[in-house]
Amino acid sequence: MRLTHQDFTLNNDYKIKHRILLVAPTGSYRIAAYLQAAMAMNIDIVVASPGEHSFISEIQNGLQIDFNDFKSSLIKVQKEHETFPFTGIIGSEDAAVEFSTHVATHLNLIHNPELSVQLTHRKDLARQRLTEHQCTVPQYSVVDINQALEPQLKLAWPYVVKPLNMSASRGVIRVNNLQEAIVACQRVTEIIKADRTEPVTFENTHLLLEQYIDGREVAFEGFLHKNKLHRLALFDKPNPLVGPYFEETIYVTPSNLSHDIQQHIHHRVTQACQAYGLITGPIHAELRIDSKGEAWILEVANRTIGGDCARTLDISGEYALEKLIISLSTGDLQIPTVMSRASGVMMIPIKQGGILQKILGVTQARQIQGVTDIKINISPGNELLPLPEGNQYLGYIFAQANTSEQVTEALNNAYAKLDFKVTPLFSLTPQA
Repeated sequence: MRLTHQDFTLNNDYKIKHRILLVAPTGSYRIAAYLQAAMAMNIDIVVASPGEHSFISEIQNGLQIDFNDFKSSLIKVQKEHETFPFTGIIGSEDAAVEFSTHVATHLNLIHNPELSVQLTHRKDLARQRLTEHQCTVPQYSVVDINQALEPQLKLAWPYVVKPLNMSASRGVIRVNNLQEAIVACQRVTEIIKADRTEPVTFENTHLLLEQYIDGREVAFEGFLHKNKLHRLALFDKPNPLVGPYFEETIYVTPSNLSHDIQQHIHHRVTQACQAYGLITGPIHAELRIDSKGEAWILEVANRTIGGDCARTLDISGEYALEKLIISLSTGDLQIPTVMSRASGVMMIPIKQGGILQKILGVTQARQIQGVTDIKINISPGNELLPLPEGNQYLGYIFAQANTSEQVTEALNNAYAKLDFKVTPLFSLTPQA
């Protein structure tokens, strides 16, 4: 999307023109939020995406790139940069961050080292680096799916099988014994094969096995500026995530953890960022807190919280998080005012595969005290695919209240009002 070039007022002393390149996968939930934030800041924005035939005008009229062909995609961006230079670049999600960092490096824009970004979405490399730097990470091993599985399954039970570079809990399965482990490895292998669009690589021929850590799970949302980590929010996940699959549901902030444990979490995320070599940009981290209060790093990503969950930090729909990330990308940091009340979001899970026929109870759910919005992302007539194969949510429920407990109650009560009518899929098998 190309907006009219306008002056962006930084303060009363001077003005500067900014033009941002937003790199995003086709169908990203984050595009609209960044466009709205850029508009509010009077900043030019161009969307770079693989969506050549997208129905979304901002993608169709932007730059068509290929995440699997950095060389030709970089040439397209450089040509656009020569016409009117970009002053910042943002990768909206994991799939876009590595390419956006590659471009920023070549255009001499604010960026992290390319290796540090690669570490954030290659789970095996991340575990290796964090272990080398004495960070608290679960014990792990890497399995070659082209070799006999049983001799490679040596971790103590239970543990978790994961693809090396998928997100949103896709392909993540807890196993408790050898038979479960073999079945899970075979299942995750099929998920990887179905998703593979590039030639055979290490990522799609290997799996991560990781010790299961029993405890509470939290999400840290913050940003790095000049190599210092700042926290925006710490989200509790009140619904236990014990497996066998790990579908996210509720995020609520502020956290009910003690001040000391919250400070410890901040310290652990700082350690991980330093181990990776990250120095700037958004930071989203997932951790488990065990019974002794230790914080175990599960993930540290150089991106914002996923989907529409960023709305939990907004005041009156101001796109605070996106404005922050835009200002970080240009070097003109603007610290946002984020939500002061307790707030939260439920990512509506897909419990049954099939064709969504209709959704009942939305009006009643909206009337639950504390609920501020309900957004349904999948329309009737579309196929639903649950985890671990799936990677979508039915939508989002948002709530605000005086306490985190009240937010959690509102989200659960609203979800209980929803009724999703799903027709199972039937495959036609030829008769012998």
